Amino acid sequence: MATISSIASTKPPNSNENRGISVNVSRLRFGNGRVSLSRTIRNQALKLSAVVSEEQQNRSEESMSVEALQRFIDINLGHWKGFFYQFDYKGNLLQKVGTKLAVSSYGEDELISLIQTLYIKQSPSITSISGFDPEPEWAEYKIKETNMFTVEKYQQIGFFPKERAFSLRYQTAGMLETVLRQGVLGEDDTGEESPKNLKLPSRRPSIVCENCLYSKEKDIRARAFHIMDPKGVLEMLLIFLEEIGQERSHRMTLVPSLENSKDSTNRIIPFLGRWKGHSITKRSGVYGATIAEADTVALLEMDEKGQLIQDITSTSDVGNVTTNVHWTGYMSENLVTFDGGFQITLLPDGMYMGCPCDLAKSVAESKSFHLEFCWLESPGTRQRLVRTYDVDGLPVSSTYIFETKM
Repeated sequence: MATISSIASTKPPNSNENRGISVNVSRLRFGNGRVSLSRTIRNQALKLSAVVSEEQQNRSEESMSVEALQRFIDINLGHWKGFFYQFDYKGNLLQKVGTKLAVSSYGEDELISLIQTLYIKQSPSITSISGFDPEPEWAEYKIKETNMFTVEKYQQIGFFPKERAFSLRYQTAGMLETVLRQGVLGEDDTGEESPKNLKLPSRRPSIVCENCLYSKEKDIRARAFHIMDPKGVLEMLLIFLEEIGQERSHRMTLVPSLENSKDSTNRIIPFLGRWKGHSITKRSGVYGATIAEADTVALLEMDEKGQLIQDITSTSDVGNVTTNVHWTGYMSENLVTFDGGFQITLLPDGMYMGCPCDLAKSVAESKSFHLEFCWLESPGTRQRLVRTYDVDGLPVSSTYIFETKM
């Protein structure tokens, strides 16, 4: 496992601890344009001070990164149980699978690692005895460990410790495919490339992004996955909705169901109106510093023709610069398409997930793009997490927004 890079020493080779600052007197000029000895010493002292200051900053960043990783591990630790939901790009529920997640850690400081084991409730075998209800079987899946190296290089984490939210990048959809195979096919999985009545993620998706939001009211969280196929088209949306508790707890679950079958027009209603909030943007990576904060006002309205009008205004904390994004769009079932080339899929329980309508077009036109997950847990408040990508499809920042309905 890689460790934090060492800080370069500022001492010259073969130097003694108390050697001090060396001054080359022979190069000092006197008379017109002369440089005083005191000024030279002062300039060299300032240079040394700058190097020392840089050392201290590097140490501070290293300390902050270790602290951030520890806090990330802390909010994940424990036994999580809930359900895994698969939706198509229009927001139609395809599958629901019971899951449990055991999370622990080992090591200290920059060598600490997160260990996760996922348990997937297997589908009953078609050969089971009629009238006999056996205990459910759980398939075990070891998730690759998370450490300082992986969160920085591979997962390119966007982490908000105070807000308890994070974004992660995945290179494959292997874990998600395993959940679907075990949860839907179970022992009857024949390993076919395209099992009947089961839609699996592409073997080489262009993007697999996880956005996680923790409830402000309960001990639950929602982990939402965008799966974009090799051509950059939204393939499916996946959500783990989990609560934390004891390993063998039998108390009533707090996790809401996403099997809501209400009329699709009702899904947009909670989001209509004016929302006021604050956004925090951080660079990707465990060292991710805050690069911007802003006050936001978002307005979403629907006219008598069913057209949606959205205005998002953002005023930066530094410089007081205001920007506005105006979109119009239409809703077809649970899919809202805006003229700005962005679409959102409305899901049950006050959730939606957004992405570009044509990711390949954005990349071809050298435009950055973003993926969004929104959770309106109660009628008056919502959280949004936005993952921004550059023109090469690499995540460069994450933005957390908390808003209250006005």
